[in-house]
Amino acid sequence: MDALSRLIQLAHLQGSLDLRCQFAGDFAVDHAPSPQGEALFHLVLDGHCTVEPAGGSPLPLSAGDLVLFPHGAAHLIRATASTTPAAPIRQEHDGMLPLRRNTEDKVELDLLCGRFHYAPASATLLMAALPETVQVSLNQPGAATPLRALVELMRTEAGHRQPGALAIVTALTHALFAMVLRAYSTRRQQEAGVLTLLADARLGAAVQAMLAEPARAWTLEELGRIAAMSRASFARHFSERAGMTPWECLTRLRMHIASDLLMQSRRRTGDIGQDVGYQSEAAFGKAFRQYSGITPARFRRLHAQANPGQSTSVPTLDAAVFPAGQP
Repeated sequence: MDALSRLIQLAHLQGSLDLRCQFAGDFAVDHAPSPQGEALFHLVLDGHCTVEPAGGSPLPLSAGDLVLFPHGAAHLIRATASTTPAAPIRQEHDGMLPLRRNTEDKVELDLLCGRFHYAPASATLLMAALPETVQVSLNQPGAATPLRALVELMRTEAGHRQPGALAIVTALTHALFAMVLRAYSTRRQQEAGVLTLLADARLGAAVQAMLAEPARAWTLEELGRIAAMSRASFARHFSERAGMTPWECLTRLRMHIASDLLMQSRRRTGDIGQDVGYQSEAAFGKAFRQYSGITPARFRRLHAQANPGQSTSVPTLDAAVFPAGQP
């Protein structure tokens, strides 16, 4: 499994569709901040609008454009330019999804709205690489053909509303998330972060190796050989691309895998620690506590107490200050 697929798997990503919006005239719809572990998205099926993120610059969207709020930021969706007075918005159903609309005539904006649910405790490394707002436009030069095809399929299914359409479009949202991450990492290769790291074929291979064998006592020489670089060159390029040292990255990967095992299984803490490279339960407990602020046992209890599908009571694993040396 490639590194990005593994990180998405660890995040326990689930896509869902909330509603479809069809507006005309001078409309404006506010969206409150989402709970931790939810990333909202809007896909323009037809027409155009403007999205105003809280504290950010307005984003013009047109047919085929998608905007993602990885951290659930508040935002406003409004008409780009209209002299037609706003009409009341009412709730209906289009045969596939709840439908919010304010027109019986020409639809000037057809919008598909949904969210991605993820487990914060095992998704921090992936989600931290994303800004408050991610916009992907199919109208930009170099837009990926597979992404275009995926969005077109979603538009077709949402428009025709044939039997099974909701199941198909919902399933496609998972692929949509991966393609959005791929498109974003390709476009922002100058920015440090795990997505930039994975976009580099040689450095990404080293991350994939760490994910595949987290318990291995990796050395810079071994990781450098995988990346076809010298020890010094690998360490320098890795830090520049990732914004962290190889050992910081390895520790975070180990903690993400460990947190996933703690949430998804009842295995002994010491056994989980060995799976991610710690020879004793005490050493694993110390590292986990340094990273998350709580013990593995308490982390597991908090997760067990959380309601299914609601992981907000489980702390995210991003609190530690990492040492410069090897873990």
